[in-house]
Amino acid sequence: MEPAAEILVDSPDVVYGPEAIEARYEYRTTRVSREGGVQPTATSFTFRTARHVPRLGVMLVGWGGNNGSTLTAAVLANRLRLTWPTRTGRKEANYYGSLTQAGTVNLGLDGNGREVFVPFSALLPMVAPNDLVFDGGQSLGTGWGWDISSLNLAEAMRRAQVLDCGLQEQLWPHMESLRPRPSVYIPEFIAANQTARADNLIPGTRAQQLEQIRKDIRDFRSSAGLDKVIVLWTANTERFCEVVPGRNDTAENLLHTIQLGLEVSPSTLFAVASILEGCAFLNGSPQNTLVPGALELASQRHVFVGGDDFKSGQTKVKSVLVDFLIGSGLKTMSIVSYNHLGNNDGQNLSAPLQFRSKEVTKSSVVDDMVQSNRVVIKYVPYVGDSKRALDEYTSELMLGGTNTLVLHNTCEDSLLAAPIMLDLVLLTELCQRVSFCTDSDPEPQGFHPVLSVLSFLFKAPLVPPGSPVVNALFRQRSCIENIFRACVGLPPLNHMLLEHKMERPGPGIKPGEVVATSPLPRKKESTPATNGCTGDANGHPQVPTPELSTA
Repeated sequence: MEPAAEILVDSPDVVYGPEAIEARYEYRTTRVSREGGVQPTATSFTFRTARHVPRLGVMLVGWGGNNGSTLTAAVLANRLRLTWPTRTGRKEANYYGSLTQAGTVNLGLDGNGREVFVPFSALLPMVAPNDLVFDGGQSLGTGWGWDISSLNLAEAMRRAQVLDCGLQEQLWPHMESLRPRPSVYIPEFIAANQTARADNLIPGTRAQQLEQIRKDIRDFRSSAGLDKVIVLWTANTERFCEVVPGRNDTAENLLHTIQLGLEVSPSTLFAVASILEGCAFLNGSPQNTLVPGALELASQRHVFVGGDDFKSGQTKVKSVLVDFLIGSGLKTMSIVSYNHLGNNDGQNLSAPLQFRSKEVTKSSVVDDMVQSNRVVIKYVPYVGDSKRALDEYTSELMLGGTNTLVLHNTCEDSLLAAPIMLDLVLLTELCQRVSFCTDSDPEPQGFHPVLSVLSFLFKAPLVPPGSPVVNALFRQRSCIENIFRACVGLPPLNHMLLEHKMERPGPGIKPGEVVATSPLPRKKESTPATNGCTGDANGHPQVPTPELSTA
Protein backbone atom coordinates (compact mmCIF):
# COMPACT_ATOMS: atom_id res chain seq x y z
CA MET A 1 0.00 0.00 0.00
CA GLU A 2 1.61 3.21 -1.22
CA PRO A 3 1.82 6.24 1.12
CA ALA A 4 -0.78 8.92 0.42
CA ALA A 5 0.24 12.22 -1.15
CA GLU A 6 -0.03 15.13 1.27
CA ILE A 7 -3.06 17.40 0.88
CA LEU A 8 -2.41 21.07 1.65
CA VAL A 9 -5.23 23.27 2.92
CA ASP A 10 -5.25 26.69 1.25
CA SER A 11 -6.33 28.97 4.09
CA PRO A 12 -4.95 31.99 5.97
CA ASP A 13 -5.72 30.05 9.17
CA VAL A 14 -3.21 27.28 8.35
CA VAL A 15 0.59 27.55 8.29
CA TYR A 16 2.73 24.63 7.06
CA GLY A 17 6.08 25.25 8.73
CA PRO A 18 9.17 23.03 8.44
CA GLU A 19 8.61 21.63 11.94
CA ALA A 20 4.85 21.81 12.49
CA ILE A 21 1.42 22.48 11.01
CA GLU A 22 -0.34 25.27 12.89
CA ALA A 23 -4.05 25.90 12.42
CA ARG A 24 -6.59 28.31 13.86
CA TYR A 25 -9.90 26.62 14.59
CA GLU A 26 -13.22 27.87 15.90
CA TYR A 27 -14.84 25.22 18.12
CA ARG A 28 -18.59 25.79 18.23
CA THR A 29 -20.92 23.89 20.54
CA THR A 30 -23.92 24.51 22.80
CA ARG A 31 -24.41 24.74 26.52
CA VAL A 32 -27.74 23.51 27.91
CA SER A 33 -29.01 24.60 31.32
CA ARG A 34 -31.24 22.58 33.61
CA GLU A 35 -33.89 25.27 33.21
CA GLY A 36 -34.12 24.43 29.50
CA GLY A 37 -32.06 27.28 28.08
CA VAL A 38 -29.70 26.58 25.18
CA GLN A 39 -26.73 28.86 24.57
CA PRO A 40 -24.38 28.61 21.55
CA THR A 41 -20.71 28.93 22.50
CA ALA A 42 -17.49 29.39 20.52
CA THR A 43 -13.86 28.87 21.54
CA SER A 44 -10.85 29.80 19.41
CA PHE A 45 -8.18 27.07 19.33
CA THR A 46 -4.72 26.94 17.83
CA PHE A 47 -3.67 23.40 16.94
CA ARG A 48 -0.02 22.48 16.44
CA THR A 49 0.97 19.13 14.90
CA ALA A 50 4.67 18.24 14.75
CA ARG A 51 5.56 17.08 11.23
CA HIS A 52 8.54 14.88 12.09
CA VAL A 53 7.47 11.22 11.96
CA PRO A 54 9.45 9.28 14.58
CA ARG A 55 11.02 5.86 14.41
CA LEU A 56 8.37 3.89 16.28
CA GLY A 57 8.62 0.55 18.02
CA VAL A 58 5.70 -1.52 19.28
CA MET A 59 5.85 -4.07 22.09
CA LEU A 60 2.97 -6.51 22.36
CA VAL A 61 2.17 -8.36 25.56
CA GLY A 62 0.99 -11.73 24.24
CA TRP A 63 3.11 -11.43 21.10
CA GLY A 64 2.92 -15.17 20.42
CA GLY A 65 -0.88 -15.32 20.56
CA ASN A 66 -3.24 -15.30 17.59
CA ASN A 67 -3.49 -11.50 17.45
CA GLY A 68 0.21 -10.83 17.94
CA SER A 69 1.43 -13.37 15.38
CA THR A 70 -1.22 -12.23 12.88
CA LEU A 71 -0.26 -8.54 13.19
CA THR A 72 3.42 -9.40 12.78
CA ALA A 73 2.60 -11.48 9.71
CA ALA A 74 0.49 -8.64 8.26
CA VAL A 75 3.26 -6.04 8.57
CA LEU A 76 5.84 -8.40 7.08
CA ALA A 77 3.54 -9.49 4.23
CA ASN A 78 2.83 -5.87 3.30
CA ARG A 79 6.47 -4.84 3.64
CA LEU A 80 7.54 -7.74 1.39
CA ARG A 81 4.56 -7.18 -1.00
CA LEU A 82 3.68 -10.87 -0.80
CA THR A 83 1.05 -12.62 -2.90
CA TRP A 84 -0.17 -16.19 -2.48
CA PRO A 85 -2.61 -18.59 -4.16
CA THR A 86 -5.95 -19.56 -2.64
CA ARG A 87 -8.82 -21.66 -3.94
CA THR A 88 -10.64 -18.47 -4.99
CA GLY A 89 -7.67 -16.86 -6.74
CA ARG A 90 -4.45 -15.08 -5.93
CA LYS A 91 -4.44 -12.71 -2.95
CA GLU A 92 -2.07 -9.87 -2.16
CA ALA A 93 -1.12 -8.30 1.15
CA ASN A 94 -3.19 -5.32 2.28
CA TYR A 95 -4.39 -3.53 5.39
CA TYR A 96 -8.15 -3.92 4.92
CA GLY A 97 -9.96 -3.29 8.19
CA SER A 98 -7.60 -0.50 9.25
CA LEU A 99 -9.24 2.91 9.65
CA THR A 100 -5.99 4.79 9.09
CA GLN A 101 -4.83 2.68 6.11
CA ALA A 102 -8.03 1.67 4.30
CA GLY A 103 -10.42 4.34 5.65
CA THR A 104 -10.81 7.86 4.31
CA VAL A 105 -11.54 11.41 5.42
CA ASN A 106 -14.33 13.33 3.70
CA LEU A 107 -12.81 16.65 2.56
CA GLY A 108 -16.09 18.07 1.27
CA LEU A 109 -17.52 18.83 -2.17
CA ASP A 110 -15.64 19.51 -5.38
CA GLY A 111 -16.80 21.89 -8.09
CA ASN A 112 -19.31 19.37 -9.41
CA GLY A 113 -20.95 18.82 -6.04
CA ARG A 114 -19.29 15.45 -5.47
CA GLU A 115 -17.80 14.38 -2.17
CA VAL A 116 -14.02 14.00 -2.18
CA PHE A 117 -12.33 11.42 0.04
CA VAL A 118 -8.64 11.10 0.92
CA PRO A 119 -6.68 8.75 3.20
CA PHE A 120 -6.19 9.90 6.79
CA SER A 121 -2.43 10.11 6.25
CA ALA A 122 -2.96 12.65 3.44
CA LEU A 123 -4.06 15.29 5.97
CA LEU A 124 -1.51 14.72 8.74
CA PRO A 125 1.91 13.01 8.72
CA MET A 126 1.63 9.52 10.22
CA VAL A 127 3.95 6.58 10.80
CA ALA A 128 3.67 4.14 7.92
CA PRO A 129 2.74 0.66 9.20
CA ASN A 130 5.47 -0.95 7.09
CA ASP A 131 8.00 1.17 9.00
CA LEU A 132 7.03 -0.14 12.43
CA VAL A 133 10.07 -1.64 14.15
CA PHE A 134 9.91 -5.18 15.51
CA ASP A 135 13.49 -6.34 15.11
CA GLY A 136 15.04 -4.99 18.33
CA GLY A 137 17.54 -7.10 20.24
CA GLN A 138 18.58 -9.08 17.18
CA SER A 139 21.53 -10.63 18.96
CA LEU A 140 19.04 -12.54 21.07
CA GLY A 141 16.48 -12.97 18.31
CA THR A 142 13.92 -11.12 20.40
CA GLY A 143 11.94 -7.93 20.13
CA TRP A 144 8.45 -6.53 19.70
CA GLY A 145 6.98 -8.13 22.82
CA TRP A 146 6.51 -10.69 25.56
CA ASP A 147 4.67 -14.00 25.87
CA ILE A 148 4.36 -16.75 28.46
CA SER A 149 4.85 -19.25 25.61
CA SER A 150 8.36 -19.73 24.23
CA LEU A 151 7.31 -20.61 20.67
CA ASN A 152 8.96 -18.51 18.00
CA LEU A 153 6.63 -16.38 15.88
CA ALA A 154 6.60 -18.78 12.93
CA GLU A 155 5.49 -21.64 15.17
CA ALA A 156 3.00 -19.34 16.88
CA MET A 157 1.57 -18.41 13.46
CA ARG A 158 1.15 -22.09 12.59
CA ARG A 159 -0.47 -22.83 15.97
CA ALA A 160 -2.93 -19.96 15.47
CA GLN A 161 -4.26 -21.45 12.19
CA VAL A 162 -5.35 -18.04 10.95
CA LEU A 163 -3.44 -17.57 7.68
CA ASP A 164 -3.44 -19.53 4.42
CA CYS A 165 -0.68 -22.12 4.13
CA GLY A 166 0.78 -20.41 1.06
CA LEU A 167 1.26 -17.19 3.00
CA GLN A 168 2.64 -19.00 6.06
CA GLU A 169 5.29 -20.73 3.96
CA GLN A 170 6.56 -17.42 2.57
CA LEU A 171 6.57 -15.76 6.00
CA TRP A 172 8.19 -18.68 7.86
CA PRO A 173 11.88 -17.72 7.28
CA HIS A 174 11.14 -14.13 8.29
CA MET A 175 9.34 -15.04 11.53
CA GLU A 176 11.30 -18.08 12.68
CA SER A 177 14.04 -15.98 14.28
CA LEU A 178 11.57 -13.84 16.25
CA ARG A 179 11.13 -15.03 19.83
CA PRO A 180 9.08 -13.38 22.59
CA ARG A 181 10.72 -12.13 25.74
CA PRO A 182 9.70 -13.91 28.97
CA SER A 183 6.47 -12.60 30.46
CA VAL A 184 4.64 -12.48 33.80
CA TYR A 185 2.47 -15.44 34.75
CA ILE A 186 0.20 -15.32 37.79
CA PRO A 187 -1.99 -18.46 37.55
CA GLU A 188 -4.99 -17.12 39.47
CA PHE A 189 -5.58 -14.36 36.92
CA ILE A 190 -6.13 -16.55 33.84
CA ALA A 191 -7.78 -19.92 33.23
CA ALA A 192 -6.09 -23.08 34.50
CA ASN A 193 -6.13 -24.45 30.94
CA GLN A 194 -3.37 -21.98 30.03
CA THR A 195 -0.79 -23.63 32.29
CA ALA A 196 0.63 -25.82 29.53
CA ARG A 197 1.68 -22.74 27.57
CA ALA A 198 3.48 -21.06 30.46
CA ASP A 199 7.14 -22.00 29.85
CA ASN A 200 8.65 -18.54 29.25
CA LEU A 201 8.38 -16.64 32.51
CA ILE A 202 9.99 -13.71 34.31
CA PRO A 203 11.08 -14.98 37.75
CA GLY A 204 11.23 -13.10 41.03
CA THR A 205 9.03 -10.87 43.12
CA ARG A 206 6.48 -8.45 41.68
CA ALA A 207 8.97 -5.61 42.13
CA GLN A 208 11.67 -7.60 40.31
CA GLN A 209 9.25 -8.45 37.49
CA LEU A 210 8.32 -4.78 37.15
CA GLU A 211 11.97 -3.81 36.89
CA GLN A 212 12.62 -6.52 34.27
CA ILE A 213 9.76 -5.24 32.08
CA ARG A 214 11.18 -1.72 32.32
CA LYS A 215 14.61 -3.06 31.39
CA ASP A 216 13.13 -4.87 28.37
CA ILE A 217 11.55 -1.63 27.14
CA ARG A 218 14.80 0.29 27.55
CA ASP A 219 16.75 -2.48 25.81
CA PHE A 220 14.35 -2.52 22.84
CA ARG A 221 14.39 1.26 22.51
CA SER A 222 18.19 1.42 22.68
CA SER A 223 19.09 -1.57 20.51
CA ALA A 224 16.65 -0.62 17.72
CA GLY A 225 17.46 3.11 17.84
CA LEU A 226 13.85 4.09 18.48
CA ASP A 227 12.38 7.51 19.15
CA LYS A 228 9.25 6.08 20.78
CA VAL A 229 7.85 2.80 22.07
CA ILE A 230 4.15 1.98 22.53
CA VAL A 231 3.09 -1.04 24.60
CA LEU A 232 -0.13 -2.88 23.79
CA TRP A 233 -1.74 -5.70 25.82
CA THR A 234 -3.14 -8.42 23.55
CA ALA A 235 -2.61 -11.35 25.92
CA ASN A 236 -5.18 -13.50 27.71
CA THR A 237 -8.28 -12.03 29.32
CA GLU A 238 -7.71 -11.85 33.07
CA ARG A 239 -10.25 -11.94 35.85
CA PHE A 240 -11.21 -8.57 37.30
CA CYS A 241 -8.94 -7.19 40.00
CA GLU A 242 -10.78 -5.81 43.00
CA VAL A 243 -10.18 -2.11 43.59
CA VAL A 244 -9.20 -1.84 47.25
CA PRO A 245 -8.59 1.45 49.11
CA GLY A 246 -5.00 1.56 50.29
CA ARG A 247 -3.89 -1.02 47.68
CA ASN A 248 -4.50 0.20 44.12
CA ASP A 249 -6.68 3.31 44.49
CA THR A 250 -3.81 5.81 44.14
CA ALA A 251 -0.50 5.83 42.31
CA GLU A 252 1.45 5.79 45.56
CA ASN A 253 -0.55 2.89 46.98
CA LEU A 254 -0.26 0.87 43.76
CA LEU A 255 3.53 1.24 43.64
CA HIS A 256 3.72 0.32 47.33
CA THR A 257 1.55 -2.77 46.69
CA ILE A 258 3.95 -3.90 43.97
CA GLN A 259 6.92 -3.46 46.31
CA LEU A 260 5.17 -5.52 49.01
CA GLY A 261 4.26 -8.30 46.56
CA LEU A 262 0.51 -8.00 47.22
CA GLU A 263 -2.18 -8.69 44.62
CA VAL A 264 -1.65 -6.94 41.31
CA SER A 265 -2.53 -8.33 37.88
CA PRO A 266 0.11 -9.02 35.21
CA SER A 267 -1.55 -6.50 32.88
CA THR A 268 -1.37 -3.80 35.55
CA LEU A 269 2.32 -4.57 36.06
CA PHE A 270 2.93 -3.99 32.36
CA ALA A 271 0.86 -0.81 32.43
CA VAL A 272 2.84 0.58 35.38
CA ALA A 273 6.17 -0.36 33.77
CA SER A 274 5.17 1.33 30.51
CA ILE A 275 4.03 4.50 32.24
CA LEU A 276 7.22 4.71 34.31
CA GLU A 277 9.22 4.40 31.07
CA GLY A 278 7.16 7.14 29.42
CA CYS A 279 5.54 4.76 26.94
CA ALA A 280 1.85 4.86 26.05
CA PHE A 281 -0.03 1.74 27.19
CA LEU A 282 -3.14 0.35 25.45
CA ASN A 283 -5.29 -2.42 26.92
CA GLY A 284 -6.83 -4.68 24.28
CA SER A 285 -8.47 -7.09 26.73
CA PRO A 286 -11.61 -6.62 28.86
CA GLN A 287 -10.21 -6.78 32.40
CA ASN A 288 -9.81 -3.65 34.55
CA THR A 289 -6.07 -3.29 33.95
CA LEU A 290 -6.10 0.47 34.40
CA VAL A 291 -7.14 0.61 38.04
CA PRO A 292 -7.43 4.09 39.62
CA GLY A 293 -3.81 4.00 40.79
CA ALA A 294 -2.58 3.31 37.26
CA LEU A 295 -4.71 6.13 35.84
CA GLU A 296 -3.37 8.54 38.45
CA LEU A 297 0.20 7.49 37.65
CA ALA A 298 -0.42 8.11 33.93
CA SER A 299 -1.79 11.56 34.75
CA GLN A 300 1.21 12.41 36.93
CA ARG A 301 3.65 11.30 34.22
CA HIS A 302 1.63 12.78 31.30
CA VAL A 303 1.59 9.41 29.52
CA PHE A 304 -1.27 8.23 27.32
CA VAL A 305 -3.31 5.17 28.30
CA GLY A 306 -6.31 3.69 26.51
CA GLY A 307 -8.74 0.78 26.72
CA ASP A 308 -10.57 -1.48 27.13
CA ASP A 309 -11.01 -4.51 24.81
CA PHE A 310 -10.66 -4.41 21.01
CA LYS A 311 -13.97 -3.69 19.27
CA SER A 312 -13.87 -6.01 16.27
CA GLY A 313 -16.78 -8.17 15.05
CA GLN A 314 -20.06 -8.75 16.84
CA THR A 315 -19.69 -5.80 19.20
CA LYS A 316 -18.86 -3.36 16.41
CA VAL A 317 -22.01 -4.45 14.55
CA LYS A 318 -24.01 -4.06 17.75
CA SER A 319 -22.81 -0.47 18.27
CA VAL A 320 -24.03 0.32 14.73
CA LEU A 321 -27.32 -1.56 14.76
CA VAL A 322 -28.54 -0.27 18.12
CA ASP A 323 -27.70 3.27 17.05
CA PHE A 324 -29.82 2.66 13.93
CA LEU A 325 -32.76 1.27 15.92
CA ILE A 326 -32.74 4.07 18.47
CA GLY A 327 -32.17 6.68 15.77
CA SER A 328 -35.18 5.31 13.86
CA GLY A 329 -37.40 6.04 16.84
CA LEU A 330 -37.89 2.40 17.85
CA LYS A 331 -37.80 1.39 21.50
CA THR A 332 -35.18 -1.34 21.76
CA MET A 333 -36.08 -3.55 24.71
CA SER A 334 -33.60 -6.42 24.69
CA ILE A 335 -30.50 -7.79 22.96
CA VAL A 336 -29.38 -11.39 23.36
CA SER A 337 -25.94 -12.32 21.99
CA TYR A 338 -24.50 -15.80 21.58
CA ASN A 339 -20.91 -16.58 20.54
CA HIS A 340 -18.87 -19.68 19.99
CA LEU A 341 -15.21 -19.74 19.06
CA GLY A 342 -12.36 -22.22 19.17
CA ASN A 343 -9.14 -20.29 19.46
CA ASN A 344 -7.08 -19.89 22.64
CA ASP A 345 -9.10 -16.83 23.59
CA GLY A 346 -12.20 -19.02 23.59
CA GLN A 347 -10.47 -21.66 25.69
CA ASN A 348 -9.40 -19.07 28.26
CA LEU A 349 -12.91 -17.56 28.33
CA SER A 350 -14.41 -20.95 29.14
CA ALA A 351 -13.39 -20.25 32.75
CA PRO A 352 -16.15 -18.35 34.64
CA LEU A 353 -14.05 -15.51 36.07
CA GLN A 354 -12.41 -14.72 32.73
CA PHE A 355 -15.78 -14.92 30.96
CA ARG A 356 -17.18 -12.38 33.40
CA SER A 357 -14.56 -9.83 32.29
CA LYS A 358 -15.56 -10.31 28.65
CA GLU A 359 -19.28 -10.28 29.45
CA VAL A 360 -18.96 -6.84 31.03
CA THR A 361 -17.30 -5.20 28.01
CA LYS A 362 -19.47 -6.91 25.38
CA SER A 363 -22.57 -5.78 27.26
CA SER A 364 -21.43 -2.25 28.07
CA VAL A 365 -21.01 -1.27 24.41
CA VAL A 366 -24.68 -0.25 24.31
CA ASP A 367 -25.13 0.77 27.96
CA ASP A 368 -25.91 4.32 26.95
CA MET A 369 -28.78 3.10 24.74
CA VAL A 370 -30.19 -0.24 26.00
CA GLN A 371 -30.40 -1.66 29.51
CA SER A 372 -31.28 -5.31 28.76
CA ASN A 373 -28.28 -6.90 27.02
CA ARG A 374 -27.34 -10.56 27.59
CA VAL A 375 -24.17 -12.29 26.35
CA VAL A 376 -23.26 -16.00 26.11
CA ILE A 377 -19.86 -17.35 24.97
CA LYS A 378 -19.08 -21.04 24.35
CA TYR A 379 -15.77 -22.74 23.52
CA VAL A 380 -16.02 -24.92 20.39
CA PRO A 381 -12.49 -26.00 19.33
CA TYR A 382 -13.48 -27.08 15.80
CA VAL A 383 -14.29 -23.54 14.53
CA GLY A 384 -10.85 -22.20 15.53
CA ASP A 385 -10.37 -18.48 14.91
CA SER A 386 -13.57 -18.28 12.83
CA LYS A 387 -15.90 -17.01 15.54
CA ARG A 388 -19.68 -17.35 15.17
CA ALA A 389 -21.92 -14.66 16.56
CA LEU A 390 -25.71 -14.72 16.71
CA ASP A 391 -27.76 -11.78 17.95
CA GLU A 392 -31.45 -11.13 18.52
CA TYR A 393 -32.63 -7.51 18.78
CA THR A 394 -36.18 -6.92 19.98
CA SER A 395 -37.82 -3.50 19.77
CA GLU A 396 -41.29 -2.15 20.45
CA LEU A 397 -43.19 -0.46 17.62
CA MET A 398 -46.09 1.95 17.72
CA LEU A 399 -49.46 0.71 19.01
CA GLY A 400 -48.05 -2.37 20.72
CA GLY A 401 -46.17 -3.88 17.78
CA THR A 402 -42.89 -5.78 18.04
CA ASN A 403 -39.90 -5.89 15.70
CA THR A 404 -37.26 -8.63 15.98
CA LEU A 405 -34.00 -8.72 14.05
CA VAL A 406 -31.84 -11.87 14.07
CA LEU A 407 -28.28 -11.60 12.79
CA HIS A 408 -25.63 -14.26 12.12
CA ASN A 409 -22.03 -13.09 11.81
CA THR A 410 -18.96 -15.22 11.06
CA CYS A 411 -15.88 -13.29 12.18
CA GLU A 412 -12.25 -14.09 11.44
CA ASP A 413 -11.34 -12.97 14.92
CA SER A 414 -7.63 -12.17 14.64
CA LEU A 415 -7.90 -10.75 11.11
CA LEU A 416 -10.38 -8.23 12.52
CA ALA A 417 -8.31 -7.49 15.65
CA ALA A 418 -4.90 -7.02 13.96
CA PRO A 419 -5.82 -3.86 11.95
CA ILE A 420 -7.44 -2.41 15.09
CA MET A 421 -4.15 -2.91 16.94
CA LEU A 422 -2.39 -1.14 14.08
CA ASP A 423 -4.79 1.83 14.24
CA LEU A 424 -4.43 2.10 18.01
CA VAL A 425 -0.66 2.40 17.73
CA LEU A 426 -0.65 4.84 14.80
CA LEU A 427 -3.37 7.13 16.21
CA THR A 428 -1.78 7.16 19.67
CA GLU A 429 1.58 8.17 18.21
CA LEU A 430 -0.04 10.95 16.18
CA CYS A 431 -1.86 12.25 19.27
CA GLN A 432 1.52 12.51 21.01
CA ARG A 433 2.53 15.08 18.38
CA VAL A 434 -0.61 17.24 18.66
CA SER A 435 -0.85 20.17 21.08
CA PHE A 436 -3.26 23.07 21.28
CA CYS A 437 -4.13 26.20 23.18
CA THR A 438 -7.05 28.61 23.39
CA ASP A 439 -7.23 32.39 23.46
CA SER A 440 -8.20 32.26 27.13
CA ASP A 441 -5.51 29.67 28.00
CA PRO A 442 -2.47 30.32 25.78
CA GLU A 443 -0.26 27.71 27.50
CA PRO A 444 0.04 24.72 25.08
CA GLN A 445 -1.42 21.41 26.29
CA GLY A 446 -1.99 17.95 24.88
CA PHE A 447 -4.86 15.51 25.00
CA HIS A 448 -5.91 14.12 28.38
CA PRO A 449 -3.76 11.11 29.43
CA VAL A 450 -6.89 8.92 29.19
CA LEU A 451 -7.01 8.97 25.40
CA SER A 452 -10.74 8.81 24.73
CA VAL A 453 -10.13 9.69 21.05
CA LEU A 454 -9.56 5.94 20.66
CA SER A 455 -13.14 5.04 21.69
CA PHE A 456 -13.92 3.94 18.11
CA LEU A 457 -11.54 1.00 18.59
CA PHE A 458 -12.57 -0.23 22.07
CA LYS A 459 -15.65 -2.08 23.35
CA ALA A 460 -15.65 -0.35 26.73
CA PRO A 461 -13.89 2.95 26.07
CA LEU A 462 -12.09 4.64 28.93
CA VAL A 463 -12.80 8.37 29.24
CA PRO A 464 -11.49 11.06 31.59
CA PRO A 465 -13.39 11.42 34.89
CA GLY A 466 -16.72 13.18 34.41
CA SER A 467 -16.68 12.79 30.61
CA PRO A 468 -19.66 11.28 28.74
CA VAL A 469 -19.16 7.80 27.30
CA VAL A 470 -20.15 7.59 23.62
CA ASN A 471 -20.71 4.08 22.23
CA ALA A 472 -22.36 4.80 18.86
CA LEU A 473 -19.78 3.81 16.25
CA PHE A 474 -20.32 6.61 13.72
CA ARG A 475 -20.21 9.30 16.40
CA GLN A 476 -16.90 7.83 17.56
CA ARG A 477 -15.54 7.81 14.01
CA SER A 478 -16.73 11.37 13.40
CA CYS A 479 -14.76 12.44 16.47
CA ILE A 480 -11.51 11.13 14.95
CA GLU A 481 -12.27 12.53 11.51
CA ASN A 482 -13.20 15.98 12.81
CA ILE A 483 -10.11 16.18 15.03
CA PHE A 484 -8.01 15.45 11.93
CA ARG A 485 -9.86 18.25 10.15
CA ALA A 486 -9.41 20.66 13.07
CA CYS A 487 -5.65 20.09 13.00
CA VAL A 488 -5.58 21.56 9.47
CA GLY A 489 -8.14 24.30 10.14
CA LEU A 490 -11.15 22.64 8.46
CA PRO A 491 -14.63 22.85 10.01
CA PRO A 492 -16.34 19.66 11.20
CA LEU A 493 -18.46 17.74 8.72
CA ASN A 494 -22.16 18.39 9.31
CA HIS A 495 -23.64 16.60 6.27
CA MET A 496 -26.20 19.37 5.81
CA LEU A 497 -25.26 20.08 2.15
CA LEU A 498 -27.34 23.24 2.34
CA GLU A 499 -26.04 24.48 -1.01
CA HIS A 500 -27.92 21.57 -2.62
CA LYS A 501 -31.12 22.05 -0.68
CA MET A 502 -31.92 25.63 -1.69
CA GLU A 503 -34.70 26.71 -4.00
CA ARG A 504 -32.33 29.11 -5.74
CA PRO A 505 -28.78 28.08 -6.68
CA GLY A 506 -26.31 28.09 -3.82
CA PRO A 507 -23.24 30.37 -3.74
CA GLY A 508 -21.02 29.66 -6.73
CA ILE A 509 -23.07 26.65 -7.85
CA LYS A 510 -25.27 26.47 -10.95
CA PRO A 511 -27.30 23.28 -11.36
CA GLY A 512 -26.06 21.21 -14.27
CA GLU A 513 -22.97 23.33 -14.92
CA VAL A 514 -19.75 21.42 -15.49
CA VAL A 515 -16.89 23.14 -13.68
CA ALA A 516 -13.22 22.38 -13.24
CA THR A 517 -12.83 19.08 -11.48
CA SER A 518 -10.72 18.30 -8.46
CA PRO A 519 -7.58 16.15 -8.89
CA LEU A 520 -8.24 14.49 -5.54
CA PRO A 521 -9.28 10.84 -5.43
CA ARG A 522 -12.81 9.94 -4.46
CA LYS A 523 -14.77 6.84 -3.61
CA LYS A 524 -16.15 4.82 -6.50
CA GLU A 525 -19.84 5.36 -7.05
CA SER A 526 -22.20 2.64 -8.15
CA THR A 527 -24.82 3.40 -10.81
CA PRO A 528 -28.33 2.64 -9.50
CA ALA A 529 -30.59 0.41 -11.54
CA THR A 530 -33.13 2.53 -13.41
CA ASN A 531 -35.32 -0.13 -15.08
CA GLY A 532 -34.97 1.65 -18.41
CA CYS A 533 -35.95 5.07 -17.01
CA THR A 534 -33.84 8.15 -17.61
CA GLY A 535 -33.09 9.36 -14.13
CA ASP A 536 -32.33 7.95 -10.69
CA ALA A 537 -33.61 4.70 -9.19
CA ASN A 538 -37.01 6.31 -8.65
CA GLY A 539 -37.29 7.58 -12.22
CA HIS A 540 -36.54 11.21 -11.35
CA PRO A 541 -34.63 13.12 -14.04
CA GLN A 542 -30.99 13.80 -13.22
CA VAL A 543 -28.31 16.11 -14.56
CA PRO A 544 -25.53 14.14 -16.30
CA THR A 545 -22.53 13.81 -13.99
CA PRO A 546 -19.07 14.14 -15.55
CA GLU A 547 -16.21 11.90 -14.48
CA LEU A 548 -13.56 13.40 -12.19
CA SER A 549 -10.23 14.07 -13.76
CA THR A 550 -7.31 11.96 -12.57
CA ALA A 551 -4.73 14.40 -13.86
